Amino acid sequence: MREIAVFSGSAHPELAREVCAQLGVPLLPTRVSRFANDCLEVQLAANCRERDVFLVQPLVRPVQENLVELLLMLDAARGASAARTTVVLPHYAYARSDKKDAPRISIGGRLIADLMVTAGASRVLAMTLHSPQVHGFFSVPVDHLHALRELAAHFRGQDLGNAVVVSPDLGNAKEAAAFARMLGVPVAAGAKQRFSDDRVTISSVIGEVAGRDVIVLDDEIAKGSTVVELLGKLRELQAGSVRIACTHGLFSQGALGRLSAEPDVLEIVCTNTVPIPEGERTDKLRVLSIAPALAEAMRRIHNGESVSALFDR
Repeated sequence: MREIAVFSGSAHPELAREVCAQLGVPLLPTRVSRFANDCLEVQLAANCRERDVFLVQPLVRPVQENLVELLLMLDAARGASAARTTVVLPHYAYARSDKKDAPRISIGGRLIADLMVTAGASRVLAMTLHSPQVHGFFSVPVDHLHALRELAAHFRGQDLGNAVVVSPDLGNAKEAAAFARMLGVPVAAGAKQRFSDDRVTISSVIGEVAGRDVIVLDDEIAKGSTVVELLGKLRELQAGSVRIACTHGLFSQGALGRLSAEPDVLEIVCTNTVPIPEGERTDKLRVLSIAPALAEAMRRIHNGESVSALFDR
């Protein structure tokens, strides 16, 4: 791994340090400064020439600041004659902007992908993109990981004899079915209709949930509106206890506190793709590390080995 160089932006340096510890390489310094006119300047403070450079930077709050920082890191690596620059993107916030669902609306997911490539990205390593077509927005190779194995390993330590995995909507049903197969339990899905960013309805749940212990699986939880709506429907159907699992725990606008206050929610499980401040955490929250998965994928990319083989059983 001598020719690998790992840098982190300001978005999630803790995750970058975990990844480097797994790889057995140092996290190289990045210097970010701000001019008097509010413009950012980024310097990669270690040699990049002819090295395999990895830039760890999830697009999390403040998304626009972290995005510009990433673009400047990419430009700096290209200007420093890096042999290849891979963006390690644990969370791609603009993946939700994946289609034209209103007149004269931008498709941010594709635009930001184009900006990364233009800035110098040779490759992207992503985790649980919001929808499959986002993968195709990038004109460079994309290795797309998921955290289902990490989540499944956590739940296998519990009694699953009466459990069912429930997807809040049909769009996530395929991933929920794969997760249910990992656990050896049945799957169900909600019939969801979204009216705005924070207003959804779930008219029914397809599958048997009455009297069962539910594991709700979603790709990300932001305001938590969908999960709160699903909890109401599960109560109507007389489901048992509820555990909530997701890859990206965004938990904006007090969502984590609201979900933790629900009496039938026993546990909320997410990964560390998104940093969660200690002051916002609750006793019901469990955060799993995806650093080993990212590190192994980075090692395979560096050595020219298959990344998809990580998911072969």
